[in-house]
Amino acid sequence: MSANDPTTGPCPCGRTDRRDKPIGYALCCGRYLDDFGNTPAPDAESLMRSRYSAFVLERGEYLLSTWHASKRPASIEFEPGVKWLGLDIRSRSVLDADHAEIEFVARQRSAATGAATRLHERSRFVREGDRWYYLDGDLQVPLG
Repeated sequence: MSANDPTTGPCPCGRTDRRDKPIGYALCCGRYLDDFGNTPAPDAESLMRSRYSAFVLERGEYLLSTWHASKRPASIEFEPGVKWLGLDIRSRSVLDADHAEIEFVARQRSAATGAATRLHERSRFVREGDRWYYLDGDLQVPLG
């Protein structure tokens, strides 16, 4: 098991089990990212976590395929050398059977500047058939 390979250790999304032990990538987001054509995330939070892991692993195809077609960009670019530092789920709201919102904070450090930044967003998700999709989100700007 390599310390530099996030796919062999705890999942990058940080999900833990009932005993607060980290869940391994293969049992967590790996099953969605590595088999995304056949294994969709079962709920909006699982999709959001798997999308965070996809950013960590630079899996652009997965990110685009899980973005709702009405809002999907033509392509996605990754900043070289970004180090993702963690994900914090702040709140989950199931609006109805096919709509949900997740508020989260994702932290990263830029390789170019060394500066750490926080992405705080309230994301909207929609389910079509058996698949959840990221629709869009509102950045949460700190007051003061």
